Amino acid sequence: MGAGQGTLATYTAGFILSLILTLEAYALVAYQVLVGPALVAAIMVTAVVQLLVQLVFFLHLGSESKPRWNMIVFLFMVMVLLILVLGSLWIMHNLNYHTMSPSETDTHIIHDEGIQR
Repeated sequence: MGAGQGTLATYTAGFILSLILTLEAYALVAYQVLVGPALVAAIMVTAVVQLLVQLVFFLHLGSESKPRWNMIVFLFMVMVLLILVLGSLWIMHNLNYHTMSPSETDTHIIHDEGIQR
């Protein structure tokens, strides 16, 4: 097998780990183990671990003959993805602010500035 090929054992291990992580995220929500920001943080951590499992076991990141180039391409993809997501969130926040009525804008500014009446 080539440098980028996996074995049945690695694919099975990756599948089992992915399944466990998916069921863990489901259980956190379904059984209300956590609530609010703690739930969101736990799901985000589970998602990042799931991403790493899939990168290592299915995409074989780090086990190829030229890992440096693949890592550079991967990091560039992450940078572009962050720019897209954070830029979209910034645009949506600005659209929300600029489409408020004048009274809503005043209330928003008073709240953000901490002005006491």
